[in-house]
Amino acid sequence: MKLTKYISVVLLSFLFSCIEDELIVVESIYNTTAYDLEVPAGFPNPNIPNLNPTTVEGVELGKKLFFDPILSGDNTLSCADCHFQESAFSDPMRFSVGIEGVQGTFNASALVNLAWNTSHFWDGRSPTLENQALQPITSFVELHSLSWSDVTDKLNQNSIYKTLFEKAFNIKTIDSIHVTRAIAQFERTLISGNSKYDQFVNQTATLTGSELRGLEIFNTEKGDCFHCHSYPLFTSNDFHNNGIDTEEEMKNGRLNVTNDIYDKGKFKSPTLRNIELSAPYMHDGRFSTLEEVIEHYNFGGHESYTIDPNMKKVGIGLGLNSQEKTDLVNFLKTLTDENFINNTDFQP
Repeated sequence: MKLTKYISVVLLSFLFSCIEDELIVVESIYNTTAYDLEVPAGFPNPNIPNLNPTTVEGVELGKKLFFDPILSGDNTLSCADCHFQESAFSDPMRFSVGIEGVQGTFNASALVNLAWNTSHFWDGRSPTLENQALQPITSFVELHSLSWSDVTDKLNQNSIYKTLFEKAFNIKTIDSIHVTRAIAQFERTLISGNSKYDQFVNQTATLTGSELRGLEIFNTEKGDCFHCHSYPLFTSNDFHNNGIDTEEEMKNGRLNVTNDIYDKGKFKSPTLRNIELSAPYMHDGRFSTLEEVIEHYNFGGHESYTIDPNMKKVGIGLGLNSQEKTDLVNFLKTLTDENFINNTDFQP
């Protein structure tokens, strides 16, 4: 399936000459090229805002910005320095370190299939990718530019960026709105849909006996994984308390956004696509391996007043034996997409 949107902006400038009262019309035509967003079979339609259609020029500009430390306060750190392609555009460190040497408090999320996200950040505080891109630039624990004006001043003094922004958005003066639109366009191209499991679904690959057993555990009440991580996106795009903390230890999570006390301890369910590559796990990166993650769910989690209803075996546990836990890990590894992590279109 391809989404194709064509943008053709025709600008007419009318210049009046005082000589002989003659009207001179100068026509300038500015065209962008539609970017063919390849949507994997079985995926729903992506969320593309009308105000920011995906173009070849916008994607190329967004990719350059994503890898350029010019967005940081001291020109040393880029978006890509906390989101590595080989780690499914996540950070293998538990907490990323900003330009001031300060650690964050959340694990950097994997950037996978963002065109289908309905919110961003672990607490979902940003409804769009454009809004999300605004925040790390000035965050003290991330890129820490003192203000967006500082960033746009640097970009407006750069002749290469001046040309690229004019080609992508037909603007003479670069502003934060168009910076974040360009980054969002590039991030929407980070599509993963060709894992071994996808090939199995499309009948072009087979799973081993262990992987098939793990799939059965995943998709039945035995493992209860499918409630929050169902095919094809492997995320519910919703917020859950999965019992990793006791009621006394729970962090605010979604509560910080909604001010609803019943959202305390809830965090967004991440996609499990390329989960083999995106360790460490959970919002605070407390688990280093998939085996540790499965051990948590096998234990059943901690009871609290916001525990997710799908954690039906809290305090009891799933009762998976060693072989079943191994089978589940082996299935999760079938969600790794080698084409995604090696795609040169995603590289600077």
